[in-house]
Amino acid sequence: MHTNRRLHPSIAIPPGASHPTGLHPNARPDGLGPRSQARRPRSACEPPQAVPEPESASQRTTLHPNLRHHPSHSDGGHGYLPRRTDYVASAPLTPVTPNFASSADFLPEDDWNTPVNQLTRELSNVSLQSEEGLRRFQAGQLAEKDEEWHRLVPPEAQEVLDKTVIERQSVLFQVFKSERDYVEDLKLVTEVFIDPLKFANPPVIAPDRLRPFVQEAFWNLDRILVHHERMLAALFERQLDQHPLIQSVTDIILKTFFQFQEEYESYIKHYPIAEERHRIELSRNESYQAFMQKCSQDPRVRKRDMITFLFRPVTRLPHLNLILEHIQGITEPGHPDLEDLPLLLSIMSDFLKSTQPGIAAAENRVKYWNVCESLVMPKGEIIDLDWYNESRSLVYSGPLARRSKFEMGWHSWNDLFVALLDNYLLLTKEERGTGGIIKRYVTSRPIPLEYLKLGSFEGQPENRRELSEEAGTYSLRAQYKPIYPFTIYHSAEKLARRYTLYAPTESARQKWQDVLVDAKGIDNVRRDANKWFAPQLVDDGTFRSPGAHTPRGFGSKASGKVVNAVSFTAAGRKRFMAIGCATGIYVSLRGNINFRKILSYGNPSSIIVLQEFNMLTVHHEGYLFVYSLDILARVAMYQAPPSSLDASLEKIAGGDGTVLFCSAGRIEHRTIIVYALKSSLRVTVYALEACGGFQGPASFRPFGEALYVPKDAYSVTLLAKTIAINTEKGIVIADPTNTTQQTVAVAPDFSGATSNTEMASLKTRCEQAKPLGLVRTESESGEILVIYDTLGCYITKHGIPSWNSGFIRWETKAMSFAHRGSHVLLFSSEFIEIRSVSTGRLDQVIEGNDIRPLNLKCYAADDPLLVAMRGTKDDKDGVSDKIIELIQTSEFRSTQTPITITPTQGTWDEWGM
Repeated sequence: MHTNRRLHPSIAIPPGASHPTGLHPNARPDGLGPRSQARRPRSACEPPQAVPEPESASQRTTLHPNLRHHPSHSDGGHGYLPRRTDYVASAPLTPVTPNFASSADFLPEDDWNTPVNQLTRELSNVSLQSEEGLRRFQAGQLAEKDEEWHRLVPPEAQEVLDKTVIERQSVLFQVFKSERDYVEDLKLVTEVFIDPLKFANPPVIAPDRLRPFVQEAFWNLDRILVHHERMLAALFERQLDQHPLIQSVTDIILKTFFQFQEEYESYIKHYPIAEERHRIELSRNESYQAFMQKCSQDPRVRKRDMITFLFRPVTRLPHLNLILEHIQGITEPGHPDLEDLPLLLSIMSDFLKSTQPGIAAAENRVKYWNVCESLVMPKGEIIDLDWYNESRSLVYSGPLARRSKFEMGWHSWNDLFVALLDNYLLLTKEERGTGGIIKRYVTSRPIPLEYLKLGSFEGQPENRRELSEEAGTYSLRAQYKPIYPFTIYHSAEKLARRYTLYAPTESARQKWQDVLVDAKGIDNVRRDANKWFAPQLVDDGTFRSPGAHTPRGFGSKASGKVVNAVSFTAAGRKRFMAIGCATGIYVSLRGNINFRKILSYGNPSSIIVLQEFNMLTVHHEGYLFVYSLDILARVAMYQAPPSSLDASLEKIAGGDGTVLFCSAGRIEHRTIIVYALKSSLRVTVYALEACGGFQGPASFRPFGEALYVPKDAYSVTLLAKTIAINTEKGIVIADPTNTTQQTVAVAPDFSGATSNTEMASLKTRCEQAKPLGLVRTESESGEILVIYDTLGCYITKHGIPSWNSGFIRWETKAMSFAHRGSHVLLFSSEFIEIRSVSTGRLDQVIEGNDIRPLNLKCYAADDPLLVAMRGTKDDKDGVSDKIIELIQTSEFRSTQTPITITPTQGTWDEWGM
């Protein structure tokens, strides 16, 4: 039943519509009245009919709301049926009445029996004969050899068509066929691979890894499939309606392209990662290998592997683009596709080009993962390369050689695989194991790009002696190959970590220079825009030391190097700064360079502000003094005489011994000052509680009992409940209020080192280093980072080394440290190394010359962190000291409720961490 369906087989006419009235050389004349709606039955002996002509541009589906077909010479009728004149002239056809809409306008009666019009009417019935074949094709029920356009059109119909028309229809048929096959393949991925993998029992992939794996490996294939199912339905409907002469499919493809463009962009850019996830799982999971083998037995798979199916969306659009380009090349002049296809091809081409950077980035990400996963780090060392940061990438990699320091002759060269990441440079030695697995042993500690410096790249080539290979066998005859040296070094260890590497060619050496320069430049810009601590200049020029340009005798007027600095508030909430240097202590309003010398304590060991008690403590030459902040501020502003300071002076310690060191902090919400007093026989640690500030007979009172500590003690850190005293042999944890058991333990606790080789190795390293202090991490387990001058290690709340007794080696030798937020700052003479407390990851490096932390004895975590270093001025007035404040930055993010970690109860909590 095909009533009321076609004006001709390529145009559907709604009731009441009329046929275009324009005239085309191959079109029917206008004016013919409506025909009968009943289709004439065909005789069994009636010969097959020819192929019908396609519809006109005016009757096509609109491609896009803003894309309209401009009137052309072809709009007057259906002129895309080039005919063979010999056939038309010699073989008149019997008119056949197809089923048309009753309200349409047709050809005049006098043109009814012309050969062209007879051909058109007879081709209509051919489409009815081949409709069953079309449905079988669309259902995938035809044999593969029959899935061609010419197999669905009778030969006598093809004889009346020009070769160009036949070729165009054959190519158009490939659009339908390839789209059908593509949709079937996408369905097959779900039916054969994804669903069985999800519901496998026993599981092929561990349940906690299954969902992330499916997401990474198959990405958004399901959403792409939905779009193509819709497009295929539209294409099949068009095919049933217009076969055997399809006018155009451009409108359908263009409409769908706008809908699936975003999904394709996401998939194509992600594809390299998906492929790598599959390959890694296949190489490491035997169950997954067996699962893939079982899937390959499905007849629909046809011996294709998973990579082929994952790659299908990547190649689908380029393949479709080639088909459309072919169609455009064989489309006759005047056809509407000549206007619409260039637009579609241009859009598709631009889209495919736009995905190339994304594909390259994903492929680079895969290479980065391969390098990171192949690395074998030195045993025991914790090196956080920030692998899992999505912004990390592999910049460049390749083979280089390095001369051996200890071997000569044939083996005097080491072949290295050098990888330049966007944050580290890695020197590794490659080894290939069974199954092609590559392991890369890190031969030298990774060099952070902040510390990487480039030396000479202009050295003359050297000759490398190698065994020659003749006729496939090695001979004892040597051959020499030129290699090209260049030098890199670690800026904190310019001699100890200096590397001369050799490239195989001059161009390779130049390439390494270019990528190293670019990588360092990009790293500098990125770190400058993402500083954890931003240096803010406080002063540069007020405080000077004698220099090379200082006149003789003028040096006595210089203030000398700055050794301490504190900020405080006094005199009506005004902000002041006190600076301790070689000639005394100077005070001024914050931001004012007119400092006034207030106290004559040269090179004070420490200056501590107890803001809420109006106290300034000064440790100088074995004594500990206290002054009033308000009086100090008034003297600085010339509102009080300097002699008024003597009235507020209070000596806390000294005279009966020498104060070695002191520090301040809070213990159980009390403000405590702890100092060590050295006498002739022992070192005693005292704790005092601030209790009023110049209002009573004493500003401090004893807190607990005196503690007797080893003579080699040199610093102290106040914890939440106890104090940690740093000695040459370790860190002693003590409680001044516990008179029954003063010394709790020495951290770390290496009591298990005799039965644990890793712990024994860590113990040896720690005994060779100088302890600086403890910092508690933010982990739920309450781990503590023990900080030494050259390394750090983690211990549990019981003091036992954790992380399998691993250690973090600092890039520089630290003199002191500060703890702020989630970071620890390590100070050396030329660098401030800022690391994550929880992982040891290097997050920032600040360079300088003659760096000195100024207020590490402060007890409040939010006190300004002040640092001095060599300034930028060197003239007749001397060399300036630059004072900066390190301001902790914050990340731009949406407001969220902070997570509060409740410490785990344990022995370590009693120690006051």
